[in-house]
Amino acid sequence: MTVTAAPRLELPRPDGTLETYAPGEPAAFEPPAAPLRSRVFYAAAHVVCDPLAPGDPGGAARLDWEATLAYRRHLWRWGLGVAEAMDTAQRGMGLDWDTARELIRRSVAEARAAGGEIACGAGTDQLPAGRPASLDAIRDAYVEQLDYIEGQGGRAVIMASRALAAAARSPDDYRSVYDSVLAQAQRPVILHWLGEQFDPHLTGYWGARDLDEAAETVLALIADNAERIDGIKTSLLDADRERVLRRGLAPGVRLYTGDDLNYPELIGGDGERASDALLGVFDAIAPAASAALQALDAGDHAGFEERLAPTVPLAHRLFEPPTPSYKTGIVFLAYLGGHQRHFRMVGGLESARSVLHLSDVFRLADRAGLLRDPELAVERMRRVLALAGVGA
Repeated sequence: MTVTAAPRLELPRPDGTLETYAPGEPAAFEPPAAPLRSRVFYAAAHVVCDPLAPGDPGGAARLDWEATLAYRRHLWRWGLGVAEAMDTAQRGMGLDWDTARELIRRSVAEARAAGGEIACGAGTDQLPAGRPASLDAIRDAYVEQLDYIEGQGGRAVIMASRALAAAARSPDDYRSVYDSVLAQAQRPVILHWLGEQFDPHLTGYWGARDLDEAAETVLALIADNAERIDGIKTSLLDADRERVLRRGLAPGVRLYTGDDLNYPELIGGDGERASDALLGVFDAIAPAASAALQALDAGDHAGFEERLAPTVPLAHRLFEPPTPSYKTGIVFLAYLGGHQRHFRMVGGLESARSVLHLSDVFRLADRAGLLRDPELAVERMRRVLALAGVGA
């Protein structure tokens, strides 16, 4: 009997040396046989760019539509919802509103055909970047995107707005805009509190740099509009603060964790309350996230923790500062997994992380059992290293 040797490659270390590395066997994850029910899980999905688009990195975004939609089908297959046109899709980092609008149209139609859950980001990014905007203009921009999403049949995520962060002078300014936008919603929306770690332009959101004061504003907003709000996604990377906010929510309003570092404990809950999830890291760890929720559905909390624990070191590496560059590692893992034929990104952001970082992502994804085809992953990792002159 012939035994095939495990694929090996030379991975760089921080000291400049190389180590011979052989990935292990992928974990034996299985898609769910029935809809997942213990929590609501959304994966904020990345986009696959057209590598032959002209003008990159400065030109308008152009996507590989089939590969982009195929990745959404992959997420639905694992029982996850898709959070569309969010920051993971490079909203505000190369994905303009015109392209996002087409992405939303196609993805909502695909969700309908697949029977998958979808929520789509409504923002204000059709306003000219870097130019002051009035509160009325910001409100109208939000409403335009909200109306479009709902007109397609989607649920809206009211994204944090850079324009509003720049224009607002007090919590009352935020309240006036959000109250007006929520009044136009035809179905409950998801609010979005994105911390400054993910976008420094959003420092002081809700009218206060002090996060306790900001939380008071958003909780009052939710209490006054609870019938129009499904939940709020918080991406503050502060588990204790999320628990406090979760306890203060109006009855029936969900807390969707956006904490890509502390998600197991927040989703697992404290015995009284638990967070649902809308996470960029779920794009990369969908099989493990699905397996964890399947365990929860079966009442197996130890199995839930066991399935997510190996993904946490990977998440910490993906989302290390500068945190907005996490998107590079997400796309890199999709490339290693064979979900797209190239490692290119809108705006050329594949260059936002070092080869050492990508090598660690490779190792940690392997240790989490997420390299579904180790031979393919090794071949593609070699290509990335060769472009950096490693092993060439």
